[in-house]
Amino acid sequence: MIYSKKIASLTRVFLFSFTLILSANGFAQNYSSKGLELIPLEHASLLLKNNKLTIAVDPTGSHQQYDQSIDLILVTDLHGDHFNKEVLNKISDSNTTIVAPKAVFDQMDEALQSKTKVLKNGENFNYQRVTIEAIPMYNLREEALNFHSKGRGNGYVVAMNNQRIYISGDTEDIPEMRALKNIDIALVCMNLPYTMTETSAASAVMEFKPKAVMPYHFRGRPKVSNIDLFESLVTDTSIKVVRLDWYPNEDY
Repeated sequence: MIYSKKIASLTRVFLFSFTLILSANGFAQNYSSKGLELIPLEHASLLLKNNKLTIAVDPTGSHQQYDQSIDLILVTDLHGDHFNKEVLNKISDSNTTIVAPKAVFDQMDEALQSKTKVLKNGENFNYQRVTIEAIPMYNLREEALNFHSKGRGNGYVVAMNNQRIYISGDTEDIPEMRALKNIDIALVCMNLPYTMTETSAASAVMEFKPKAVMPYHFRGRPKVSNIDLFESLVTDTSIKVVRLDWYPNEDY
């Protein structure tokens, strides 16, 4: 009996370290690993937090959902579901640093530009103990090339808390994604017609083999990607598929 209780206790601790709270639809509301907390907000917007820093990625929607103190902001592309000048102005202050591609920088007002570090694909930026690497994001299908051209936007690999977190941005299963190494957490988009199919996303994930993969940015217009299908296609048992609640106001 004592042994069984110890096993049950250890199991609860293990589960707690990865999934904290479940929403009504069964999706996890956040993800924690090694002192890093990943909080989905909506669609492509999220927070990365540790005990010292708060990083906002593609902040859009209501500015009230963001912490009062945002240290670092990452913007992937100029489309409205990734870049919102009003929100950026409201959640940033003189101590906030923004990282963005030049296409986004060019659409900012002077106040935002003064806080922004422009990164090209392949460039790195160090912020305190966090390293940001800009990864290409673009379309491959002929009919989708105008959505996201190569070199315009950035995906990012964020190195913090001894982990490497890949944020795909809007992309297809490009060679640069497939060539990634040592990724602990991968956020991978999948929605048509703008990014990629569930099959393409799963194929890429099976090639670069992150320890955990989180489907995000999976609602299109009107198509909603099939996360069950994606998970079934990720057959490598070393890859943990984590479902987070990216659409808290929708029934997905």
